[in-house]
Amino acid sequence: MKVILKSKQNKSLTATDPDGLETHFDSSIEHGGDGSASSPMVVMLEAMAACSFMDVMFIIKKQRKRVDELQVIVDSKRAEEHPKVYTSVHLHYILRSPDAEQKDLDRAMELSQTKFCSASAMFQRSGCEVSWDGEIVKD
Repeated sequence: MKVILKSKQNKSLTATDPDGLETHFDSSIEHGGDGSASSPMVVMLEAMAACSFMDVMFIIKKQRKRVDELQVIVDSKRAEEHPKVYTSVHLHYILRSPDAEQKDLDRAMELSQTKFCSASAMFQRSGCEVSWDGEIVKD
């Protein structure tokens, strides 16, 4: 896979993937950015959550359960010294569904984190502790 990264006035960045889709990056104002986009490290965390989100959504739907809403709240910690890698990430899934049970969500989260989510596997293989839990909300 090939991506192209370009700078706009030496501040924010735009990455373009092979399909022509763009992702925007910036750094904090205190580090010279203009605050117009997430930092690369935040985007990595977002990508991990999005990857697992898509897995869980697909698995729940494959179980023939209705998904009214799915949310993932991510809490993370980074090393204090450079390189400031993620040392731990916790994903908390909140599934709003009238017919899904906790066991359905538990199975979907487990499959995502141990088998399907490539982004999570990259975090785990780099030594980052990844944990997860979830809850079902009934209407």
